[in-house]
Amino acid sequence: MQTAPDTELIQFDGWTLRIRRTTHQTPRLLLLIHGLTGDENSMWVFARALPPDYWMIAPRAPYIAEPYGYSWRQTQGESGRPTFDQLAPAAEALIRLVDAYQASVEIDAGVFDVMGFSQGAALSSVLAFLYPNRIRKTGILAGFVPSGLDDLVAKRPLAGKPFFVAHGTQDEIVPIDKARASIEILEQAGAQATYCEDEVGHKVSLKCLHALRKFLAD
Repeated sequence: MQTAPDTELIQFDGWTLRIRRTTHQTPRLLLLIHGLTGDENSMWVFARALPPDYWMIAPRAPYIAEPYGYSWRQTQGESGRPTFDQLAPAAEALIRLVDAYQASVEIDAGVFDVMGFSQGAALSSVLAFLYPNRIRKTGILAGFVPSGLDDLVAKRPLAGKPFFVAHGTQDEIVPIDKARASIEILEQAGAQATYCEDEVGHKVSLKCLHALRKFLAD
């Protein structure tokens, strides 16, 4: 995979991170969460041409995935899509990472944006549900809202929170019905969802990528 330009690979607090710094006076933090079998390099294709005030962090997930790459849940003995309970530990670990990292570079990430692809999209939604006071905007790319959130949904923790959901009608890994059902769950939890659907597989179309950039522009 080609290395993303203007980024650097670092080791921080036990994590492998690819980051893109910004010289903007008041930077915004964007957390990029890769999918199953991905790594810290996977999300940068979506990050091109995003606003220059974003300070971006792409962490490598902690668990080895088969046949290659990494996962946000322990994969041994697990099958099917990850549940809320299986992803919650990773969400908690990412919040600790953001807190430690922002202190080390002296930027304000008390509130930040997050976007993820596939399994990383599911984890992004878990972050938003668990820490609604910390997440400003959330991007769900070719992903889904995991099961096990019924109790949290009923409390409407996402009231007024902007979400962007992009999905392909030809997706054979995460069927389009999962995306449409996820929109319903997010709206039941109070979120304001923007939805982009296009005739592609397990990827983000150019049309939806443009819509994502517009969503994150302010």
